[in-house]
Amino acid sequence: MTYFLVYMLLINLITFIEMGYDKGQAKKGGRRVPEKRLFTMAALGGGVGGWLGMRAWRHKTKHTSFVVGMPLLIVLNAVCVIVITIYV
Repeated sequence: MTYFLVYMLLINLITFIEMGYDKGQAKKGGRRVPEKRLFTMAALGGGVGGWLGMRAWRHKTKHTSFVVGMPLLIVLNAVCVIVITIYV
């Protein structure tokens, strides 16, 4: 269970950092982080980090796919965490 908690913390931290990095790249016209990667990381447990990154850097907040998708992925992540904690 400890490994699972560490994983969840790390994936959320990495997703949060990736959102900030992408915002920085967007501002300076650099190479961007693909949206597919951001969604994949959020789906793999980093939904909260992605959502917090959206709020902290005001990034992707006008994209309907992110405004709707990140909260849905948080719900999916929560369901998975509940199932894992009950059955493992």
